[in-house]
Order: sequence, then C-alpha cells, then structure tokens
Amino acid sequence: MSKFIKIDNVIKPFKKKIQVNGDKSISIRSVLLASQAIGKSKIYNLLESEDVINSLKCIEKLGIKYKKIHNYYEIYGFGLKGYNTSRKLTINAGNSGTLARLILGLLVDSKKEIKIIGDKSLSKRDFSRVTEPLKFFGANLISKNKRLPVKIKGSNYLRPIKYEEKLGSAQCKSAVMLAALKTPGTTKIKARKSRNHTEIFFKNLKVPTKIKKTKNNDLIEVKGLHNFKAFNYRIPGDISSCSFFIVLTILTSDSSLTIQKINTNNTRIGIIRILKKMNANIQFVNRKIYKNEPLADIKIKSTKNLRAINCPKSFNSSAIDEFLLIFLIAARAKGVSKFYDLKELNNKESPRLNIAIKFLRNIGIKVDIENFNIKIHGNPKLSLNGDYIIKDFMKDHRVFMMSCIAALTLGGNWYIHDTESIKTSFPNFLSKIKSLGGKIN
Repeated sequence: MSKFIKIDNVIKPFKKKIQVNGDKSISIRSVLLASQAIGKSKIYNLLESEDVINSLKCIEKLGIKYKKIHNYYEIYGFGLKGYNTSRKLTINAGNSGTLARLILGLLVDSKKEIKIIGDKSLSKRDFSRVTEPLKFFGANLISKNKRLPVKIKGSNYLRPIKYEEKLGSAQCKSAVMLAALKTPGTTKIKARKSRNHTEIFFKNLKVPTKIKKTKNNDLIEVKGLHNFKAFNYRIPGDISSCSFFIVLTILTSDSSLTIQKINTNNTRIGIIRILKKMNANIQFVNRKIYKNEPLADIKIKSTKNLRAINCPKSFNSSAIDEFLLIFLIAARAKGVSKFYDLKELNNKESPRLNIAIKFLRNIGIKVDIENFNIKIHGNPKLSLNGDYIIKDFMKDHRVFMMSCIAALTLGGNWYIHDTESIKTSFPNFLSKIKSLGGKIN
C-alpha cells in the first residue's frame, strides 16, 4: 500500500447496495469476553483490522488459544481465572484505546506485572481516566505522565468499588465493569450516557447485572466472581464505518445507497439524528433485534437542501467518532452550524477538533472556536479546484477517510498521506470506495 493516494475526480452518481465490516467496538469486546468464558466461543464476521488482530494477539499472550476456521474464529476460554499471568509480560495494544483500557480491567487480578504499551498516537492519550478507578479495586498501576506505558500488578484481595464516570466514556465504564467481574461483591457505577455494548454483552452472558436509567446517567451494578459460558456471536456491521458512505451519498448528486445489516444501537446513531436534523434523506428498513442489539439496513439518498444545526450537547457521546464527517456536512449546509463542549474530540487518536478546524479553514470555510464550542459557516455552493495536501494528522484513520470523502465530493486535487492508517479500523475502505465508482490513484 502506497504512503499516499491522489484523488482528482469527483465521484459520479451511483445507485448501489453494500455491506461494511463488523463493528470494531463489539469485535474487541467479543474477543476479550470470549477469552474469559468457559469453553469454545465462535465469533462470525469479526473485523479483521489491526486493532482487533492486536486483541487476539493480546489474549494469546495471556495463554488463550484461538484459531480461524472458514468464516469464523474459535476462542478457547478457561473462565475468569483463565489468564496465565504467572510471568512478566508486555502487551502491545497498537493504536487501540479500547483494547488498552479494557484489558487493564481484566488484569486487576494478575499475579505478575503486566506492561501495556501502544503506538506513538496511543501513547499520547490520557490513561489516568482508567488507572485511577482501577486502583480502588486494589490493583497496583504505575504510569508516567498519565500515559502509556502502564504497568499493572493485580491483587489477591480485590474489593468492589463505587465509581462515578463523568466523561461519557464507554471505555472507562467498560474497564471498571470488566474489573468488577474479577471482584467479590457488587461494584456500583454511575455513568454518563455512552455506548452500552458491554452492558448488553453482560446481559447476554447472564452476568449478574442491574441497570437503572435516568435522564443523564446509567446506574449499573455488577456482581463479581460469576463465571459465564462460551457463546456464539455474529458481529453486526459498523455504524462508524458506514458513516463515511452515508456522507458520500448525501453529498453526491442523484445518488442512492443501501448499507445492509448495520448495528443501530441508540448509543451509536448520534450521526443519524444530527444529519436528519440537517435535512439529510436517511431511513432505517428491515429492522430486527439480534442478541439485544438492534440491526437495520440504512437507505440514503443525496440531499440538495442541507441546513445548519444548533446541535444539542446531548448528542455528543453517541456521535463522538463521527464529528469530522458531521463537520463536512455542516460545511455544505445553509447557515451557521453550532456544536458545543467538544473537548473530548481532542482526546482521540489525534487532536481531532484542532485538525478539523485547520481542515475546514483550508477548504475556505469560516470557523469560530471558543472553549471547545465551534461555529461552522456553511457554503451550499462549496466547490474546490486547488491542490490540497493532507498530512501530519498522527495517522488518524478517521481523518484519512474523511479527507477521501471530501476529495470525492468537493473537487480539487488531493494528496492524502498515511494510507496505512486505515488498517486499524477499515482495511478495505478504499476498495469499497472504488466499488462505488470512486477513482483513486
């Protein structure tokens, strides 16, 4: 794969049906939970990206065997005490914050010191948000400057905790929930609304869990030291991956697209709610429920009259990974779009809010920013014909893919670097683009 691609042609109208890869969040959780189950789990449609492959390598280092058979993976678990942590280990999470943070929760009972490392981007992210609550269980965690590497040594005397998660981070909440599995007694969590795949998995596996929902928080209780059986699971399509094609279709004249078998969990479809408020033509059809997760086909049609949005802050957590694309829509909408309290965007694989502002200004869009609140002055007639070089974005896969969508819909000559970045989440992204008629050099 070359280090950069060139796009110098707007994509032509298309009418297609496609599928996208398995959901990354659910893929990683399924691997980690299968490694703690008793027996042989079978996982179908597992996303074969670097983040998920690193999850498999991680459990293998901890003594869990797995193999691929035809179109599914078998993972052989030995229960909650099944990891082999009797020697010092180093585990490389690569670019995956989900893997690095969640595996720490499962290592609170490790016998020896385990060192978690990551790539350059991941090593710049804040890990105190998980190391601090995990310390209260009784585990010993050490890190410099609140970042990777993190060293963890478990305790034989774990205790349940009460924890308030204030950031709306599913990773932090899930790390504590996974640690609670290893802990006698009941751990109690008060968490801001965020994606709830871990809670749904616990329900499917019959882990003793109570959940009470309030307007702004979920109150979760997990009773620990209850082993669960192996499971079979088919990973649904990833809403984050299909979002790139949703926006591509909206911004491409006379086009329509159906994306099949997508996870439409309410905690993940903030982008759909936001784009509908901006007048985008999006529908869910063929709805069904699979193991307590909602699925649907998503039908999209191109939209000419996009309008600005005063975006409620309550949408942030359910759209946090898609704001780059939402900003791209705002750039083509009529009026001034307003978004609030987006500090968390700068705690992703790159400082995405800062990069988004630079990107939008580079393509001629006026942007105002104050205290992580952003105003985007849209231009419905936006069309480009200059040269645009996209580089130095810390190899953030979502920046790369958003730039491709911009190039295919706005015109101009684009040179988009760090092609390899898509391997972390969407290895066949460019082939999907080409299947819709996009020309990439």
